[in-house]
Amino acid sequence: MHLADPPLHRVGVVVDTPQHSGLSGPLDYLCADALAPGTLVRVPLGRREVTGVVWPLDAAAAQALPEGQLRQVAEVLSGLPPLPAAWRALVGFAAGYYQRGLGEMALMVLPPELRELDDVQWQRRLRRLHKALAADPGSAADPEGPALTVQQAAALAALAQAGAQPCLLWGSTGSGKTEIYLRQSEQVLAAGRQVLIMVPEINLTPQLEARVAQRFPGRRIVSLHSGLTPAQRLRSWLMAHLGHADIVLGTRLSVFTPLLRPGLIVVDEEHDPSYKQQDGARYSARDLAVFRGRLEGVPVLLGSATPSLESWFNAMPVAEGGAGRYVRVAMPARVGDGAMPRVRVLDLSRAPKPPLGQAPPPLAQELLAAISERVERGEQSLVLLNRRGYAPVLHCSDCGWKSGCPHCSAWRVFHKVDRSLRCHHCGFTERVPRACPDCGNQDIAPVGRGTERLEEQLAEALPGARVGRIDADVTRHKGALEAQLASVHAGEVDVLVGTQMVAKGHDFRRITLVAAVNPDAALFASDFRAAERQFALLMQAAGRAGRDALVSGHSEMWVQTWHPTHALYQTLRSYDYAGFAAQQLKEREMAGLPPYASLAMLRAEGKTQEAVQAYLQAALAAVEPLAEALGGVALYPPVPTPVQRVANVERAQAMIECPQRPALQRFLAQAHPRWLALAQQHRRSGVIRWAVDVDPLSI
Repeated sequence: MHLADPPLHRVGVVVDTPQHSGLSGPLDYLCADALAPGTLVRVPLGRREVTGVVWPLDAAAAQALPEGQLRQVAEVLSGLPPLPAAWRALVGFAAGYYQRGLGEMALMVLPPELRELDDVQWQRRLRRLHKALAADPGSAADPEGPALTVQQAAALAALAQAGAQPCLLWGSTGSGKTEIYLRQSEQVLAAGRQVLIMVPEINLTPQLEARVAQRFPGRRIVSLHSGLTPAQRLRSWLMAHLGHADIVLGTRLSVFTPLLRPGLIVVDEEHDPSYKQQDGARYSARDLAVFRGRLEGVPVLLGSATPSLESWFNAMPVAEGGAGRYVRVAMPARVGDGAMPRVRVLDLSRAPKPPLGQAPPPLAQELLAAISERVERGEQSLVLLNRRGYAPVLHCSDCGWKSGCPHCSAWRVFHKVDRSLRCHHCGFTERVPRACPDCGNQDIAPVGRGTERLEEQLAEALPGARVGRIDADVTRHKGALEAQLASVHAGEVDVLVGTQMVAKGHDFRRITLVAAVNPDAALFASDFRAAERQFALLMQAAGRAGRDALVSGHSEMWVQTWHPTHALYQTLRSYDYAGFAAQQLKEREMAGLPPYASLAMLRAEGKTQEAVQAYLQAALAAVEPLAEALGGVALYPPVPTPVQRVANVERAQAMIECPQRPALQRFLAQAHPRWLALAQQHRRSGVIRWAVDVDPLSI
């Protein structure tokens, strides 16, 4: 007589499935044990075995397969607590709001190495981690921080009064916002809870990590960003999830880090566009941080000297026409009573022209003289040019040939250091030709200027000055950025040339002059956010000067421009962010743009522009009745993207606008199945992929 086999339990598991598969929710499997939601498992999927996350099943699902047709869970990754309910709620919300598959979102936010491990490998990693933690038990003793200014004390009091309501910390550059983050973290750590601090870019992580480690020497601090090895990312993620890490520092993906005892979320430089993912699941980490804070009942602190207009609007009282969702805490003064740099707008139209046949100076003579004075006094200057490379394009004066990219609708940038032409979109690189490929003329010349050329020109114009450069080209290798920054801090650089990556977050104590060389390009751009981004960049760049109170009195921000009377520069003179924001919000309200409306972009890519446009036109036609039924949803005709072709792939987009975000979400949820079906039909005609970008940063 044989004993009956124990009954198998039906469990739902989300796995990473392609968008076009239509499988967006949990798949049914069988397991000998009842598994808690959030448990990590390995399951068969087709001919593969993949990692999945156990998810609550919808008991009312009418399409449930009979158990005889279900496959069994291959193995459970034991020893790891289930991912918490708040994490699952965050992932579920992000998948629904940003129109992605639940499994795609859930697996995307897990460490890559975790998705590849079986249970044996997993147990080995856990034993290694616990052994390391036992050797370094950590300490909970936190030394006291520096004395607070009156302004900082008032800000902390306002934050305490706000409780768990999201707060916008609007503080000028150098006002001591980081000290507020640390004080708030100190209170949370003392209560036995964990802190998540987010920064927009990897290059800001080492500086903040050093500051936090100095302040909390006995605490366990981990980093989470793409610059880590897969093993390092998994270790940091595990320490956070198991509750061993006290403070987690990370870039945008860290918003999904599971925390055992969450107590505070900080989003530094909350206005930065790097918080928005630009491919795949196009989520906003800043917005998800606010949602997560509400889910877990913890305060969220958004910090910036130039808040995004959406956050500014959310922090405006309802009586002033705002949303009143956030508490705004202002810190307008710099620590130590240091003054912000005096802004000098230099009118290039009035600058003297060089003699005929003589090359123009790299900067206006007046600005060069001001930088030279700084060099003589042993002070530093920062010259901002947000364009890397030697020159944007090479040009033949005989036939008009330009160094276009054969794979993109863009120019290849000339890099003199390695004599290459490099496309910054697809990466296609070639050696510079000896002569024009079209007519054979050997006199091909660079047109325009990038940071590499500006560095060379300044070294020639300022003999004896030590000129350095920081951009993506010179910081590609591991440790290069840290070495370059260390040389600046040590006073080994007199004039620093850099892109936007050095204009924010860095505490350069010796810089007394900042110059924006070519800021006019964004003034007349078609993108409605261009002015906002440019104002933020210039304000952040100005904040690099005069951070030491001893030199702040004669620090300056120079702006070279052909449009000195432009309103943006006039508000910059007085650092009047509130006035700038009021004007921008007024224009946006009149135009029906965010934050007074919600946008989504339906984007498509394909082999030809005709195929992509045909799909988008069909997609809009298929949902036009739906838009009319819901009311208020406006569909705009498809157009090519600003860079139409990248890596031989044609791209186009169609904008969808709605005054109310919930109505837009209902529309997108109902439109998604129709677009998915259409994409499968148009795949034969050359449509490669399509996606919905909710709350796009650019249109």
